[in-house]
Amino acid sequence: MNQPGVRHRIGVSRRMRCEWIVVALIALATAAFIGLVWLLAPAIERARLVERYRGPQADWPRLQTLDGRDIEPLAALPEQPYFPADNPFSEAKAALGKRLFFDPRLSASGQIACASCHDPSLGWADGRHTAVGHDRQVGPMNTPTVLNTGYKNRLFWDGRAANLETQIVASWSNPIEMAGDPEHSAGQLGAIAAYAPLFAAAYGDSTVTVERISQAIATFIRTLNTPDTRFDRFMRGARDTFTAAEIRGLDLFRGKANCIRCHNGALLSDGDFHHLGTSVHGVGNYLGRYRQTGAAEDVGAFQTPGLRNIGRTAPYMHNGFGDGINLKSLLALYNMGWWQNAPPAEKTSDVPLARLSPLIEPLGLTADEIDDLAAFLDTLDGDSYYMTQPNLP
Repeated sequence: MNQPGVRHRIGVSRRMRCEWIVVALIALATAAFIGLVWLLAPAIERARLVERYRGPQADWPRLQTLDGRDIEPLAALPEQPYFPADNPFSEAKAALGKRLFFDPRLSASGQIACASCHDPSLGWADGRHTAVGHDRQVGPMNTPTVLNTGYKNRLFWDGRAANLETQIVASWSNPIEMAGDPEHSAGQLGAIAAYAPLFAAAYGDSTVTVERISQAIATFIRTLNTPDTRFDRFMRGARDTFTAAEIRGLDLFRGKANCIRCHNGALLSDGDFHHLGTSVHGVGNYLGRYRQTGAAEDVGAFQTPGLRNIGRTAPYMHNGFGDGINLKSLLALYNMGWWQNAPPAEKTSDVPLARLSPLIEPLGLTADEIDDLAAFLDTLDGDSYYMTQPNLP
C-alpha cells in the first residue's frame, strides 16, 4: 500500500473542503454585507438628504410643480413690511395706534377693543373656534392672527379688503364684531383731552378722524412681525438651527406632502383661495370668495392662511373646524386628501356646489413622516410679542 499517495489524496481533499468553506464564508459575508447595505440604504439616503439641505438652496431637490402653477420659493421674512406712501411709519403714530388697538371705547358697547379678539397672550388671535363680538354674538369665522398681516395685500378670509386700513374700519363697524359707529367714535375720542397730544405728535395737529384712527392702528399692526423664527434663521444660512427631523419635514413640505403648492414664499401662503371640504353648502358662511367674484370655482374657497406661528393659533381653518383638532390631526386630514362634499338633499339656493380644490389629493405619508412634518412646522413659531395693555388716555 502506497501510504504517501493516500496521504496526498487526503490532503487534497482537505484543501478542497477548506477552499469550499472559504468560498461559502465569503459568499455569506458578501450576502450579509449586501443585506446590511440594503437595510441601511434608506438611513444613508436620509443622511445625504439632510446634508443636501444644509447646503445652498440652489442645491436642494428640485420642486415637482404642477403645470402652470406658480410656486414662490420659501424665504425668510423681510424685517419690516411695506408702509404705504399715504401712511408712512412713525414711532409716534405706532405708539398712538397701540393705545387705540387696546381701547374698547371704539366699540358700540365700550367693552370690545381690537385686542379683545386679537389677544397678545393667544398668538394675537382669540383661541376660539369662531369669534364672539358685540352683545355676545357668535360670528361664523375663525379669528386669524394679526401677526405679519402687514405683508399681505388681501385681508379677511374672502379677501375683500385690500389693506389694513380698510380692514380695520370694516371690523370696527361690523354689527357682529365691534358694532362701532366710526364717526361717532372719532368724535368721542376727540373730546378726550389726553388723546390730543398723541394725535398731534403723530399727525402734526390734534384733529381726530376715522382715517387717522385706522392709519394709526394699521401702523401699529405693521410692527407686529416675526422675522426671526428658527425657520428664518435657517433660510438666512444658519443651517445648524434645524434638527435632522426638521429638515426631513422641510423636504416633505416641499415634496411628498405637497404643502408648498399653496404654502409658499416668505409668508408660507400663496394668498389665493381654495376649498378643502370644510364648508357645508347652506351652513354658516359657506360662500367664501364667491361672495366677491360670483365665480363658481370660488364657492367655499377661503384664503390660504400663512403658517407662521401655527403652533400658537389653534383652532384652525376659516371656521375653526372640528372640536379638538390639533396640528397632528389636521395633518392627518390632509394626508387622507380631505373629502368632496356630497350635494345636500335639497339645495338651499342657486349657489353652485363647492368642489374640492384640485390641488388636494391623498398623500400616503407614514406616521413617522407626519411627525417630521410637524417638527418642521414647529420651526415657524416665533416671538408672539406678548404685551400688556397700555395705559389709556
